Amino acid sequence: MSVIRARPWVAACFLLPALLLLGALVVYPIGYSLYRSFFDAAGTGFVGLHNYGEIFTDDGILTAVKNNAIWVTVAPTVATVLGLIFAVLTERIRWGTAFKLIIFMPMAISMLAAGIIFRLVYEQNPDRGVANAVWVGVHDAFTDASAWPGARPRPDGELAGPSGGPFTTRSTVSATDPAHLPLVGVKPQDVADAAEAKAASPGTGDGVTGTVWLDFSRGGKGKPGVIDPGEKGLAGVEVEAVKDGRVVASAKTGEDGTYSLPPEARGAQLRLPAANFAAPYNGVDWLGPTLVTPAIIGSYIWMWAGFAMVLIAAGLAGVPRELLEAARVDGASEWQVFRKVTVPLLAPVLAVVLVTLMINVLKIFDLVFIIAPGATQENANVLALQLYLSSFGAGANQGVGSAIAVLLLLLVLPVMVFNVRRLRRETRR
Repeated sequence: MSVIRARPWVAACFLLPALLLLGALVVYPIGYSLYRSFFDAAGTGFVGLHNYGEIFTDDGILTAVKNNAIWVTVAPTVATVLGLIFAVLTERIRWGTAFKLIIFMPMAISMLAAGIIFRLVYEQNPDRGVANAVWVGVHDAFTDASAWPGARPRPDGELAGPSGGPFTTRSTVSATDPAHLPLVGVKPQDVADAAEAKAASPGTGDGVTGTVWLDFSRGGKGKPGVIDPGEKGLAGVEVEAVKDGRVVASAKTGEDGTYSLPPEARGAQLRLPAANFAAPYNGVDWLGPTLVTPAIIGSYIWMWAGFAMVLIAAGLAGVPRELLEAARVDGASEWQVFRKVTVPLLAPVLAVVLVTLMINVLKIFDLVFIIAPGATQENANVLALQLYLSSFGAGANQGVGSAIAVLLLLLVLPVMVFNVRRLRRETRR
């Protein structure tokens, strides 16, 4: 210390490289961004605070500000809470280390790679997107799928109705004449394993019978409205008999497409409900305008919950076990020990994690840029992405981009000041 006081130039020599780097990489960009924010797109005309006014009047930038507020509120909080839960639970399981490794592993993946992964996870097509594959699987486990999605009657045939159903016969049916209901619009591969259609016989006991089949023969050899050899029966189709707008009887077709209705169906019109032909459930539009921001936040939490868990677990290892045992001896439940002892002791660590993640999400760019499709990128927009689009996108205006950069700096500063003050308080202790 005496050498430094006697020769301050020695300290200056050691600090000079760091100061030069700090000035070149931090101070100069901040100063230039502040200066540039007062000029127009060309950088030659002084516009004063016009660029800052545009930030709070442009709809796209306001959406970015709103989404940043959602990010800062939700993502750090959820990631910290999950990290705390994982850290506490892994202390009590045998394979805790392996579990921590699995949870922390996403941190080894770059934002670019994570964005590509979750772009595939959120694909709308259940055959490609994992999220919709799971969602559709759960949905279909509790809801019956339609029998023949997309099937429809022939134009000007006996059946008529709006696209997608319901389809109703133009005339009433009788017991003596089987009511055959031809349909088209089914892919041949969908009926490859179906049974051959069979012409129903007249009903016994004054009942109404008929056949629902795919009225299509390969090579165009068949006749419309006639059950030709090789044509397939459509099984599982609901057939309703309707009189005066009321369903008086219903039945489902068998493997060969035949059905049988009781005598109450005589003199009724037959109706094939729309549920027979509804398009298959295709899952949730995760990257649509409504869910795109929560979906991207979910991918961020997947990455950073492991970071929170590791830091909190390190802090948990330093918690005196005597305090926890003393609380249990005094009759506290595990929940009370966790809430009134563990969490307060971990408060400094939780603050570090929360503040770090808040600063991190204010700069979020990669995930939003990669995951959000072009159609909904405006809905998922954040300030860092808007900075890039304003500065280098179509109609680039680096004056507005610099103003957004200054706004981001102003948003980060309070968090940084809080963090510095907290560190000083801990140092004094």
